[in-house]
Amino acid sequence: MKVSEITIENLKEYIKIDTNEEDVFLQSILLGSKAYIKGYTGLDDVKVDEKEDLSLVVYVLCSELYDNRQYTVDKDKVNPVIKSILDMYSINLL
Repeated sequence: MKVSEITIENLKEYIKIDTNEEDVFLQSILLGSKAYIKGYTGLDDVKVDEKEDLSLVVYVLCSELYDNRQYTVDKDKVNPVIKSILDMYSINLL
């Protein structure tokens, strides 16, 4: 599945949400996750869609943002699988 094809309904299925009460919040999470991936990698929408495994990153990021809605930092570690996928496609290396 391409990143651009991920919908709120897909996200609700992944996170296991049965209501429509949080659709606005989920839309914000989805947009934010996609923006994070593009910012981290430096890829545009077309290039992001060419990398099928980035859709997994979207789902995991959305789930993390949904589950952890607080600003408090408990762990400063990035999920190593997500980091390695993003690093594979990062073109804006500093």
